[in-house]
Amino acid sequence: MSARVAIVMGSASDRPTMEAAATVLEELGVGAEVKILSAHRTPEALREWAGGLDERGIKVVIAGAGGAAHLAGAVAAHTTLPVIGVPLAAPNAIGGGLDALLSTAQMPRGIPVATVAVGEPGAANAGILAAQILATSDPELAARVRAHRTAMADKVLRG
Repeated sequence: MSARVAIVMGSASDRPTMEAAATVLEELGVGAEVKILSAHRTPEALREWAGGLDERGIKVVIAGAGGAAHLAGAVAAHTTLPVIGVPLAAPNAIGGGLDALLSTAQMPRGIPVATVAVGEPGAANAGILAAQILATSDPELAARVRAHRTAMADKVLRG
C-alpha cells in the first residue's frame, strides 16, 4: 500500500500521540509515511520534504506539534495539499495545549490549516479526516469510512 497521507511531527516525543493518526489510517487501509521534522530546528529539511510531497503521491498531510505549534503552518506554506494540524500539549504547555491549539488555528488568510482537537483524540480525528478527504474520490475507501463509523456506533450501543 503506497502512502497517500504524510504524518509529520516536531519531535520524537510526539510519536505516542501521533500514532493514533497512523493507527486509524492503517485500520482504514490508507498508507502513510511518518517523519519527524521541526519548523524551527530543521527548517530547510522541512521545506525540502514538503516540496516533494506531490512527487511521492501524498494527497493529505497531518502535522502535529506543541508549544508554538508552527509545524502545520510551515508545511502549509510549502504545499497546496490539505494540511490537518494536530495541536499537542507540550511539557511546558499553557492550558493543557491551548497555546498549541491557538497557534495551529490562527493561520493567515490564504494559507489554511484544518485544525482538530488537542492530543490523541485530535490525532485520531486527523486520521479519519484525512481518509474522508481521500474518500471523496475513492468509493472503496468511502465504504470503509462508513463501516468504521458504523462500528463506532455499534460499540457505543453495545455499552
